[in-house]
Amino acid sequence: MEDYKFLFKIVLVGNAGVGKTCLVRRFTQGLFPPGQGATIGVDFMIKTVEVEGEKIKLQIWDTAGQERFRSITQSYYRSAHALILVYDISCQPTFDCLPDWLREIQEYANIKVLKILVGNKTDRHDREIPTEVGHYFAKQHEMYFLETSAKEAENVERLFYEIAAELIDQARSKDGSSAATTAAQRQTDSGSIGLGFSSLSAKAAQSNCCSGLGLGNNDNASGTVGSNNTSQGG
Repeated sequence: MEDYKFLFKIVLVGNAGVGKTCLVRRFTQGLFPPGQGATIGVDFMIKTVEVEGEKIKLQIWDTAGQERFRSITQSYYRSAHALILVYDISCQPTFDCLPDWLREIQEYANIKVLKILVGNKTDRHDREIPTEVGHYFAKQHEMYFLETSAKEAENVERLFYEIAAELIDQARSKDGSSAATTAAQRQTDSGSIGLGFSSLSAKAAQSNCCSGLGLGNNDNASGTVGSNNTSQGG
């Protein structure tokens, strides 16, 4: 039996073509898949990492962005510990749709789920959404914020490792430890993640959406599923 301390479920949502699959592949496999096709239904990959001396298993769910798969992807919100909402910084319509995605999250996800707004494709030179606009939107909706490039591997590992660290803090907080203190200390040591994590760290650390599930090192697994969530374990 694999040895890990926590198992956390992370779900990526957002319009088709924003780079959700590329972010997942870059983090779990260390590659950027050229000509990546649209996700059909929901895919998942597993990566075990080590954070703060703990082995953590991350179960990462990559959902389809097309409207016809929406009824499938909505069923994955409820058991998520973290939701990453992704837009393309070079495509205004993907940003304009963020309120629609947030309405879905509010309707179907746990009220205390960790929410992260990610502006992807910073490698592109035809930016349409300024960083400060993304930051402001995230602040308005009490979300963490970070810009990434799956192509250049910019901030991708940082994104998932910081999420893992926050979820560990939340899990420890349920066990009576001071998550706010550990989160503040971590950010003192390494700086805030993007523009939003530092301002929201105390609030997020007080959330108890995590219930001692698990995470870990460098073991990977993947799969494709339809409308039923059949892979809750490692």
